[in-house]
Amino acid sequence: MLRGNSPLKPFDVVVVGGGPAGSAAAIGCAQRGLRVALIERHDFPRFRPGESLHPGIEPVLQQLGVAGQPCVQHALRFNGYWVQWNKPLRFIGFGSDDDGPWRGFQIPRATLDTTLLQHAAALGVMVHQPCRALAVLSEKNRVTGVRTDSGRLRADYVIDASGASAWLHRQLGLTSHPCSPRLIARYGYVRGCPPGYQHAPHLAAGHDGWTWIANVQAQVTHWTHLAFNAPGLHSPVVPQSLRHLPTQGAIHGADVTWRISTAPAGGGYFMVGDAASQLDPASSHGVLKALMTGIQAAQVVSDCIGQPSVQSSAQRQYRQWLGDWFEKDMAQLRRFYRLHPDPPRWLAADD
Repeated sequence: MLRGNSPLKPFDVVVVGGGPAGSAAAIGCAQRGLRVALIERHDFPRFRPGESLHPGIEPVLQQLGVAGQPCVQHALRFNGYWVQWNKPLRFIGFGSDDDGPWRGFQIPRATLDTTLLQHAAALGVMVHQPCRALAVLSEKNRVTGVRTDSGRLRADYVIDASGASAWLHRQLGLTSHPCSPRLIARYGYVRGCPPGYQHAPHLAAGHDGWTWIANVQAQVTHWTHLAFNAPGLHSPVVPQSLRHLPTQGAIHGADVTWRISTAPAGGGYFMVGDAASQLDPASSHGVLKALMTGIQAAQVVSDCIGQPSVQSSAQRQYRQWLGDWFEKDMAQLRRFYRLHPDPPRWLAADD
């Protein structure tokens, strides 16, 4: 399906991936008057973990122009979350200001993804969905577009927002720096919500990792479980506190291995979201990071197109910004995991 206006080819930007990072990049580029094509290989809705969104996402949604959308306006809100980690169960609030307490959002990822992609199309982004990226186009060591199963899309820049699959990374034969063993987050849904989870999410340490439980919609509860060690040795099960409720849909899994690309920007391309770097959901702001890297890449691409002489310095600055953010978040997550009653064994290898 093609949506959006049909700008003259070639495009200024081709975005690979229609999740939060890709849609944010496409929206940011379109807001700056660039001609944008976006390809997404899956029909929506698709399922990903990440319904519980930090309050800091609100100004980002406003910047993208979707803060007034029904999925945001009618989302369940929460002032903080319950944690049972290295201490008895306690509530951690987000804080407050003169306007009252800061509140997070419960927005199903399938709904958020669709809202962002539809807004990109409304801004004139040419959306190709479903459409697979088959090969990168390049000339003289510079990325110049993407060959898809619908034809060739040429552009001044390609923004890779393909998520953990890191499509462009593999196409270019780049390396990434792994910072953890393979980690798989398993997640699912049940119908109904026990009283203890109705007003705020819960994060609880377990003997092999942690479990997150949140009421994400009326009578729908989401859970995510991460095992620190050997995640494939046992079948995933619904958390004990939710087993009396009927399941909704299948149990899914997502690769959340910690890693960062050694070259998230280069000649004719930028990587955003999980295609550039990734930590597991306990870092607490994966969707926020996806949106912000998409917005930042859009700004940098616009600057580079408007003033080609800044390309090299802009690439260096983007790599530095992304790397600094990743290192800070990883250090914070490592400190948090060291407080776990049964910390990951692989943390000790880096001490």
